[in-house]
Amino acid sequence: MRVLFTTFAARNHAHVQVPLAWALRAAGHDVHVASHPDLAGVITRTGLTAVPVGAPLLEDETMQDLREQQEESEQAAGEEAPDAQVLLRMDELRPDRLTYDHMHGVFTAMAATVFQTYSDAAMVDDLVSYARWWRPDLVVWDPLTFGGAVAARVSGAAHARLLFGLDLVGRMRGSYLRVLADREPALREDPMAEWLGDVLARYGGEFTEDLVVGQWTVDPVPAALRIPTGLLTLDMRCVPYNGQGSVPDWLREPPSRPRVCVTLGVSHRTVMGGDQVSTADLLDAVADVDVEVVATLDAGQLGARRLPGNVRTVDFLPMDALLPTCAAIVSHGGSGTVHTAMEYGVPQITVVGDMWDNALRGRMLQRSGAGLTVDVAELTPPRLRDMLIRVVEERPFRDQATRIRRQMLGCPSPADVVPMLESLTREHRAR
Repeated sequence: MRVLFTTFAARNHAHVQVPLAWALRAAGHDVHVASHPDLAGVITRTGLTAVPVGAPLLEDETMQDLREQQEESEQAAGEEAPDAQVLLRMDELRPDRLTYDHMHGVFTAMAATVFQTYSDAAMVDDLVSYARWWRPDLVVWDPLTFGGAVAARVSGAAHARLLFGLDLVGRMRGSYLRVLADREPALREDPMAEWLGDVLARYGGEFTEDLVVGQWTVDPVPAALRIPTGLLTLDMRCVPYNGQGSVPDWLREPPSRPRVCVTLGVSHRTVMGGDQVSTADLLDAVADVDVEVVATLDAGQLGARRLPGNVRTVDFLPMDALLPTCAAIVSHGGSGTVHTAMEYGVPQITVVGDMWDNALRGRMLQRSGAGLTVDVAELTPPRLRDMLIRVVEERPFRDQATRIRRQMLGCPSPADVVPMLESLTREHRAR
């Protein structure tokens, strides 16, 4: 069968799709990956076929425009306006906070800004045109790239979301629909149905709920970090893919003391214009701890700072090569980093900010017993030092991380998921 993957132009989101895409290729299926032109090079370097659609996303410039608009709003108001990231948070789980007004506001803001940016008219038109021509049997789409669902509907393909992290959209959507059903029909405003309904109308279609949450969902998130949604879900083992890289000679030498990875990832730097975590605080925290630190920090992050004697820096090193040698990791809490650490049974410390699901993931990680978390606003070098010593020296963290690793190894691999996708796609075509 023909399978079309689609995502917006974010490298880490494309990397999540690679293991399943290659499993489908290895099973004999044709696989193409559609995204904005800025991601074409990333896709082709994975060995997959890229389909550029729409104009370049230029996400860093888009987010810079949002920050400038925020500053202008603050100046016009004469006081500090709410941070844009706070206004676009979908990680609220407390039932008493999930009121109609709150959720309606979140979906209105997300649909008008983030979702429509990632699936703008030009991108969706190109994607639909390609799907009509190539005629995929199945479309697998990133949960923030709703153009994939639209293209599937218009071309008659089955479609599924492939999660990259916690299913914040699916969880809040379920809560919103329940609250919406209790309102008078005349008061049931639905920003997602309105937006996607208008999009489908351009191609002669109408809105249905699967355009928001897929016909089914493929979930590679470790069970310890999942939030229930009640949606039809296929479990899939998280198989890390970190991009191209090589194993340096020094990594093959056993460390003389516990090795700790320190990384801030790339998402916040490329999307929000900089790291939320102070590099100086991180290095001060590890300077006098009896560990060997491997920090994936580049020259721009390090500046002219003198490195502690126990710190080695590298611009980039695949996490799936480094983490099996580590006793712990300190990170920004991004999904790819946290999931890879769990895959290798490595205890974690997450220093989290306000990006998408990082803070919620950090709290769930701490509740699992496999690590600790701290908010960037509360980070101090002494606090981080104490947390690092605990995670490295206290046995329960390692035991819980090992338990989660065993659970993950018991999940269906991407290759095991392929027959499930084949069966569901056949059922769709038979309707």
